[in-house]
Amino acid sequence: MKTVFQKPEALTDVQMHYCPGCTHGIIHRLVAEAIDSLGVREQTIGVASVGCSVFAYDYFNCDMQQAAHGRAPAVATGIKRVRPENIVFTYQGDGDLASIGMAEIVHAAARGENITVIFVNNAIYGMTSGQMAPTSLLGQVTATSPRGRTASEMGYPIKVCELLATLEGPAYLARVSSHNTRHILQAGKAIKKAFEMQQQKKGFALVEVLSTCSVNWGMTPINAMKWLEENMIPHYPLGVYKDITAKEGE
Repeated sequence: MKTVFQKPEALTDVQMHYCPGCTHGIIHRLVAEAIDSLGVREQTIGVASVGCSVFAYDYFNCDMQQAAHGRAPAVATGIKRVRPENIVFTYQGDGDLASIGMAEIVHAAARGENITVIFVNNAIYGMTSGQMAPTSLLGQVTATSPRGRTASEMGYPIKVCELLATLEGPAYLARVSSHNTRHILQAGKAIKKAFEMQQQKKGFALVEVLSTCSVNWGMTPINAMKWLEENMIPHYPLGVYKDITAKEGE
């Protein structure tokens, strides 16, 4: 019988701990499929962040390194510079990357470090009970913004792709979503391209994946997908924000 669908070799057989409706598992699979399709599993080193994805080292079937909160880009930079022949990626949430890790991601991008960053944006702190994140939307109710986020008190949500696109260092920046099949397929292509950019020594590549947190949003998984589509995408438009290969005519 012809096999048409199977678990990627770059994923382990360990059962994931993510909540029902969370799309971390989907994004893990997309990363693993990219690694498999490029045939680089044996040379790949992943860097796990702090947050809901802190146990990523249990799920990816490749060498993994745990980093302190927000420091994954700095750790990945060190690994890549010492072992430039390896494929190095970070897997980070919005609380990790866009808050305590903002300096690390900005400077890694500005330096054009030849690493791949998978940035999962669910607009909230997931692991620590749903506090407001740097990416939480205006009006969004969280554990620390019970009346909704306001610009006057808490500032505006940070748009990471747009911010990094102002720098000269990044080679590839894209924002995708995980809320339905069509967008998941598009996300897979963007993630694979981010790894290809590293293979080709083009420099820093980041893919931001809009995700759900149905538990901390207080929604069913189905309603969380609808909320992402109706609220997050208008504020965080999908698309490619930088691609130096387009300038090169590739």
